[in-house]
Amino acid sequence: MIPMTLAEIATVVGGETTEPDVVVSAPAFLDSREPLPGGLFVAIAGEHVDGHEFAQAAVTGGAAAVLGSRATGVPTVVVADAQAALQALARHVLRRLRTIHPDLQVVALTGSQGKTSTKDLIAAVLQQAGPTVATYGSFNNELGLPLTVLRADPETRFLVLEMGARGIGHIAELCAIAPPDVALVLNVGTAHLGEFGSREAIAKAKGELVEALAPDGVAVLNLDDPLVAAMSPRTRAPVRTFGYGVGADVRLHDVGTDELGRVRFDLAHHKKRAHVRMRVLGEHQAINAAAAAAAALLLGLELDEIARALEAVPSLSKWRMELHERADGMVVVNDAYNANPDSTAAALRTLAGIGARTGRPTVAVLGVMRELGETSDAEHIRIGALAAELGIGRLVVVGEDARPIADGYPGAAFAASVDDAVADVRNNADGTAVVLVKASRAAGLERVAHALLDEESKEEGP
Repeated sequence: MIPMTLAEIATVVGGETTEPDVVVSAPAFLDSREPLPGGLFVAIAGEHVDGHEFAQAAVTGGAAAVLGSRATGVPTVVVADAQAALQALARHVLRRLRTIHPDLQVVALTGSQGKTSTKDLIAAVLQQAGPTVATYGSFNNELGLPLTVLRADPETRFLVLEMGARGIGHIAELCAIAPPDVALVLNVGTAHLGEFGSREAIAKAKGELVEALAPDGVAVLNLDDPLVAAMSPRTRAPVRTFGYGVGADVRLHDVGTDELGRVRFDLAHHKKRAHVRMRVLGEHQAINAAAAAAAALLLGLELDEIARALEAVPSLSKWRMELHERADGMVVVNDAYNANPDSTAAALRTLAGIGARTGRPTVAVLGVMRELGETSDAEHIRIGALAAELGIGRLVVVGEDARPIADGYPGAAFAASVDDAVADVRNNADGTAVVLVKASRAAGLERVAHALLDEESKEEGP
C-alpha cells in the first residue's frame, strides 16, 4: 500500500473526514479480528453484520483509520458506498504504482475450476523473478480483488489476480479496477451453472477477461477447451496457448503420478523440454502448471527455472488436495475448500489412482456441490456413479442435500452430519486406508479431515 493521508483518500473516493492528517501506511482489510497495524478497516454494512460496529476494535487493534458509510467515533473516511469507495481506491493506487514502477505486470486469471491452484502456482513461479503479490485464498470478487490490489507497494513486480464471476459483467467490472497485462482463461465447466444457465453463458462471462486486454497485452488460452479456444477473436491482443493438443505453445507430455498421486510431466515450449516432478496431488494439476508456465514464459522466465519453481511448491492454498499421513499409516486428503462436478471427478480419480498403485483401501467422504441449478441431482448422481466405476471402496455421503450422490453408488453410506461421517470412517477404515474429503465450502467438511487428524494427536498425547 502506498502511504496516504485520510485527506488524500477522501479526495480519491469522494468522501469526507474530520481527521485529514491521519496516515494509512498498510493495506485495507475487512476482518476487525485480524487488524493490520497502520491499515484501513473497511466497514461494510451487510445483511447480517454491520462492520461499523467493529470500527473501534479495529483501530484499538492497530488500524490507522476506517472507510465506512457513517461516522464511527474513530478516524474515518465517510462515503456513500464503502464497497465502491474501496474499488475506487484500489483503481487509483494501481494507477499510481504503474507510474512509480512502469514494469509492474498484472496477471489475471479465471476459469470454472482450478483458478486458485493455478494462481498459487503462477505466484510461486513469478516470485523467483521479483516481488509478487497474489490473491489470498480465493478472495476473487468485488471485495477480495481490490483488497489484493491494495497489498501491492512500489516494490511489487507482479500482481496476480484471481477473478471469479457469478454473472455476466462481473469480470468486466473487476478488470475496470485492475486492467490486466496478461489474461489467462483455464476452462469453462459446470461450476455456477445454476446461476448462469448454460456453459455458453459461462464462456461469455469468462471471456470478458480477454476483452479487457489492451493490444499490447497477451491472452493465454487453454487450447484443449473448445469454449476457451474460441475466445481468441474476442481480444485485440496476441494469443498464446497451453494444453495437451498439438499446436499448443506450452504443451504437456508424459503426464502421470507417483504412488501417492503427486503429478509428473514434461513441459515443451518451442524446441525446449523440461521434466517436472511436483509435490502437489492430482494429474489434473498438470494443466494448471502448464497454464502457469505459459504466463511465466511471457513475463521473461526461462523454461528450466519455471520447472524448478514448480517442483519447489510444497502445497497449494489450504484444504485443496492437502495430503496428510498419520503415524498409523492412514492417508487423509483434505480437498474440502470447494467442489464442482469436474473438480470432484478429478479428486476421485486421484483417490482411485492412489488406491490402485498402493493397494490401500479407498474411502471418499463427499458432500454437496452447490450452485448447479436444475442439473444438481443429475450431477450428484453422476459423481456417485463415477465413484462406483472407479472402484472406490467406501463412499460416505454427508448431508441431506448431497443424498443424490448415493443414488449413483449402490451401498453408499449416508451420514446426516459431520460427526456421523467421522464416526463412519473411524468404524470402517483402518490405518491402511486413503480417505478423500470433498464438498462445497458451505458443507464444512474440512471438519471431517481435522477430526481424523486430531484423533491421532490425542492418541499420541503430550
